[in-house]
Amino acid sequence: MKVAIYPGSFDPITNGHLDIINRVSHIVDKLIVGVLDNQSKTPLFTAQERVSQIQTIIRNSGYENIEVVAFSGLLVEFAKMYNAKIIIKGLRAISDFENEFQMALINKSMDQELETLFIPTSTQYLYLSSSVVKEIAKLGGNVDDMVPLEIKQILLEKF
Repeated sequence: MKVAIYPGSFDPITNGHLDIINRVSHIVDKLIVGVLDNQSKTPLFTAQERVSQIQTIIRNSGYENIEVVAFSGLLVEFAKMYNAKIIIKGLRAISDFENEFQMALINKSMDQELETLFIPTSTQYLYLSSSVVKEIAKLGGNVDDMVPLEIKQILLEKF
C-alpha cells in the first residue's frame, strides 16, 4: 500500500492545498494530511480546529482514501507511525524549492526509505498562501477564489 503524508500548517487550508490533495489522492492508496501543531508559532486556528475544518471539506468532497491528523515533532517520526514512505510537498516558486529541498535531504538522512515528491501547484494558485489569505480576509477583501466556502465563512466569523 502506497501511503503518503502531505504535511503543513494549513492555517487556513487554501484551494491551492486542496488542488495538491486532489491530485495526490489519485496516485496513492492512502493520503495522510498532517496538520502541524508547531508550538513556536501562533496560528490563527488551533491544530484541532484546522483538522476539523479539513475533515469537513474532505468529507463534503467525497474522498475515501484521505485521513487528517494533527502532529508535532519530527515529520520522519510521524511518517513512521503511518508506515508512509512518501512525503508530498507542493511548490509554488523556485524560492519554495530551496527550503523544501534542504528539508527533503534532512528527512532522507534520518530515514533512508523516505522519499519526498515535489508537486508543482496549478498555475491559478501560484500566488496563493495561507498568510496572504489571512491578510486579505482580515482587511475585508474577497477570498472567494482562494479558499472553500466553509473556510471563507470561518474567516469572516473570525475577523
